[in-house]
Amino acid sequence: MQGSLNGIVVLDLSRALAGPHCAQMLGDLGAHVIKVEHPDGDESRGWGPPFVGPDHDISTYFLAANRNKQSIVLDLKSAEGRALAERLVRQSDVLVENFRTGVLDRLGFPVERLHELNPRLVILSITGFGHDGPEGGRPGYDQIAQGEGGLMWLTGPSPDEPYRVGASIADLLAGIHGAYGVVAALYERERTGRGKVVRTSLLAAMVGVHSYHGTAWTVGGVVPGAAGNHHASIAPYGAFRCADGMIQIAAANEGQWRKVAELLGIDPGDPRYATNRDRFRHREELISDMEKALASGGRGHWLAALAELGVPAGAIRSIDEVYSWDQVRSQGLIVTADHPVLGPVELPGPPLRFEDAPAGHTPTGAATGYVAPPMLDQDRDAVLAWLADRESRT
Repeated sequence: MQGSLNGIVVLDLSRALAGPHCAQMLGDLGAHVIKVEHPDGDESRGWGPPFVGPDHDISTYFLAANRNKQSIVLDLKSAEGRALAERLVRQSDVLVENFRTGVLDRLGFPVERLHELNPRLVILSITGFGHDGPEGGRPGYDQIAQGEGGLMWLTGPSPDEPYRVGASIADLLAGIHGAYGVVAALYERERTGRGKVVRTSLLAAMVGVHSYHGTAWTVGGVVPGAAGNHHASIAPYGAFRCADGMIQIAAANEGQWRKVAELLGIDPGDPRYATNRDRFRHREELISDMEKALASGGRGHWLAALAELGVPAGAIRSIDEVYSWDQVRSQGLIVTADHPVLGPVELPGPPLRFEDAPAGHTPTGAATGYVAPPMLDQDRDAVLAWLADRESRT
């Protein structure tokens, strides 16, 4: 496989979602990713439904985070497993782990030992709440981090009904942050010749997306809360009912607002709606006035009219609609890989495209082909042969 990270070897000791998602991103860019699994396998192999395959034992959850990897089983509690892990560490550029704080140390692989084995190794450690601090040792799962990190407070119909984000956003964002931290550390290694430790956490991922909600408090002294399907600072910006369902309209500047107002027969000069500050102050009245007008037509009518005016608007699509949408497919957001049991499968694709990649084609900075998520220990022989060959060259 070719890509921007061609030649980089990633030893993926992680499991579940945050670490595997990070390693998958690196694999999408061409890195050689070796997934080390416990003899029982990554626990996400058992997460479902849905399960697929002839025996209904293949987790679609696992398939989401483990393409472009080889699987080998190692028992890191055994002398044999640790010895093989040491050999792999010596030949790797990156190690990804998301054990609880101190677990890797107890297994015999503290940072000092890893860098003794391989001074050029970049080590990514993803924890729940950080590796240190008064609560650094806490175990972390996505929904717990969403709550502790304030995101649930900002999500839902009102502050009285906090909701989790539908996707495992803490895990996924921690994986994304980890991936860009790894790339930065690899770039720095080109200058220094030495690897370093990169740390992130589910908590950091949640606080890191507060953005203007954070400064509302840290600078403005205001505690923001959940606002349902409407923006916390801009009006009108949200989901609105029309004759046959809901559409979303985002009028983020005065020009867009005037177009929306004229389309819906609302006076843009009404003192309640003259500026964004006024509209936000009278947001419930504004939503009511807009929905009264929108009730006269269906989604197709209003989306076409708003598109003609150049006002950002859109439907609310179900997952199956998203994956059948021509625009999604044109952006390379669905990739096909040949699974050893399932045959050809479609997987959610990488979010990056590079400048010279035509629409609908594999981005040239990414790998030129995609390998399906492996069965447990599927690649033991291939990994051991690769390892022996590497060692014979050094």
